[in-house]
Amino acid sequence: MTAHDPERRCILTGDRAPLAALVRLALGPDGQVAPDVRAKAPGRGAWIGVDRTAMETAITKGKLKGALNRAFKMNTIIVPEALVAQTEAALRRAALERLGLESRASMLLTGSDRIAEAARSGRVQLLLHADDAADDGCRKLDQAWRVGSETEGSGQSGLKLAATRDELSAALGRDNVVHIAITDARAAARVSQIVVRWHHFIGRPTAVTLADSTRQAQWGAAQSIDQTDQKDRKGIQ
Repeated sequence: MTAHDPERRCILTGDRAPLAALVRLALGPDGQVAPDVRAKAPGRGAWIGVDRTAMETAITKGKLKGALNRAFKMNTIIVPEALVAQTEAALRRAALERLGLESRASMLLTGSDRIAEAARSGRVQLLLHADDAADDGCRKLDQAWRVGSETEGSGQSGLKLAATRDELSAALGRDNVVHIAITDARAAARVSQIVVRWHHFIGRPTAVTLADSTRQAQWGAAQSIDQTDQKDRKGIQ
């Protein structure tokens, strides 16, 4: 992260983080909050960086409502009972839609043979597997990726997404999508940004599965989320 990357403060923990690591909660005209994972909804918003379990606890104990009341300086905030489920669904949808966009822009490869060839030649920036992909097939592609990126012994491996091959196939509009490779660095940053945020929220680890260069790129890509909103660094806009 550089000094120019936009940051916000999580209203629950007080920790500061790049926008790519946080989820925006938007305040509607009726006082109800809703997830705004693309940070595009008009009006005021506040940011959280916790996972699903912590968010559920904060809602149950009234801490999220209290934090939102303080952030918005009002006492009429409505926290929907389904807010956690809505947030998870929105993050999942955003990740799958991002993969679909990259597919239509010809920024990714599918098919084990094509991916293996690209991986061994050092062209793969990000490697993803369906949740129901066979372990043997994942291991072979992971090894090809390590060889091609000269990271053997590092433990670098493709990320198993919280989505099945059928779900990935539907998102990409292709048949039998079991593995996905992204060869463009900027596309890899865009995908890893939303995937890491989604997986963090649902409690699936990602730290050891993404290449260092891709993890760093995702934080740099945070600037593209909201270029016009860098002036406010207090967790609320």
